[in-house]
Amino acid sequence: MGPRTGLSRQILVAMSAITVVAGLLVFFGTYLAYMAIMILHPAQQPEDGLTSIDLAIVCVLIIVALPIAALVSVRLSRRILEPLESLALSARRIAAGDLTARALVGERTLGETAALIDDFNTMAQRLQDMAADMALWNATIAHELRTPLTILKGRLQGMIDGVFAPDEAALRALVLQVDGLARLVEDLRTVTLADSGHLDLRIAPIRLAREIEQMAELMAHDLCASGFHLELDLADLVVGADATRIRQALLALVTNARRYAIRGVITITLASRDETVVLGVADEGPGLSPRMAPGIFDPFVRGDPARARDPGGNGLGLSVVRAIMEAHGGRLHYRSAPGGGALFEMIFVKARRSPMSHDG
Repeated sequence: MGPRTGLSRQILVAMSAITVVAGLLVFFGTYLAYMAIMILHPAQQPEDGLTSIDLAIVCVLIIVALPIAALVSVRLSRRILEPLESLALSARRIAAGDLTARALVGERTLGETAALIDDFNTMAQRLQDMAADMALWNATIAHELRTPLTILKGRLQGMIDGVFAPDEAALRALVLQVDGLARLVEDLRTVTLADSGHLDLRIAPIRLAREIEQMAELMAHDLCASGFHLELDLADLVVGADATRIRQALLALVTNARRYAIRGVITITLASRDETVVLGVADEGPGLSPRMAPGIFDPFVRGDPARARDPGGNGLGLSVVRAIMEAHGGRLHYRSAPGGGALFEMIFVKARRSPMSHDG
């Protein structure tokens, strides 16, 4: 109650001071006006100067003016105090951890005060939403980490107890679980750094087509083993980007297509469009359902499990790509490919044509 009492006392003292000052102004103003009239019109000045009747009139005016001023002050202070007290109480509740607290706007609240309370309530709602998102994020991370850790612990305990033989196959399976944990941690790190604006980028002009061709050579064998074939349609363009991060994003998109698309061709295109460079990765279907498409870039959102060939996904791949593109000042866009598959487009701004010849 300390802040509330202090606020009320300050405003009431201020209003009381206004009332007293108003009374003094009325008294001295009336007296000065009377004296000015006497000086300007001496013929109308009474012989005895200021009479008792005149003083009585001044006193009556003061007595009438003071209650009116006091009433106006009290009503004004009430209109100011009620919403501010609600605001102060809500702020204390939020500071104590109650993010559901909201300030109330009175029926006759002043316009600026009402706007202040609306801004405060908007801020409180955003804090509540952020806290809810953080709680969900932490719970999801814990769930994602628990599965591989449980497998690792069970297998290692089984080896200690002699249930599993520590042969090469068993150790390779454990290494795969560790790799999955490492990917999850790195993806979480990338998304978190990007959201906070601290993702470290080493921006330099790169020939994007050459980077893509080198990636394609590295991915070709594994894709062929899975029944996929890469097709490239690349314009020779130079963009300012972090080559390592772009390779990471491209690998995530191709891996996503390999996991969920039907076996066939994965097409990587690179073209200049208006003032942008567009790097696209398209598959042959079946694409995303209308229900899933709007939230596909949210963390831990996975495609249809029945279509997934690789159960090792963590649901962060597209979130990582979006984070990398936003850190570059670009964006990630999804639309249906002409053949009915999924087309993910990494859109960079400010493209320029390479002065170098394309040498394959």
